[in-house]
Amino acid sequence: MSDLLSLVSELRRPRLLIRAARAGLAEYNRTRDLKRLMRTAEAPAPDRALSVLMAEEERIEATRRSGDASYSFLRHIDVLIAMMAEARLLPRPGGV
Repeated sequence: MSDLLSLVSELRRPRLLIRAARAGLAEYNRTRDLKRLMRTAEAPAPDRALSVLMAEEERIEATRRSGDASYSFLRHIDVLIAMMAEARLLPRPGGV
């Protein structure tokens, strides 16, 4: 799980995207938002959710960088919010 945390902390995205995602953390509702983003009936465990969200965010980032018209900044921010929130739920290495 520490690998997931290090991958999240090493992400380099435009400052505006990160600021928008941080602002949205307060309104994040895991039950509602994660099921919607992942299109599942039940929210998976945080480590599983984070893995899936990171793969989705990579795909979205590639779309953004390519200049593809299908890029959705709203979805990108939603996924980043969920990633940040799920990362907070993971146990910290050496923590209690």
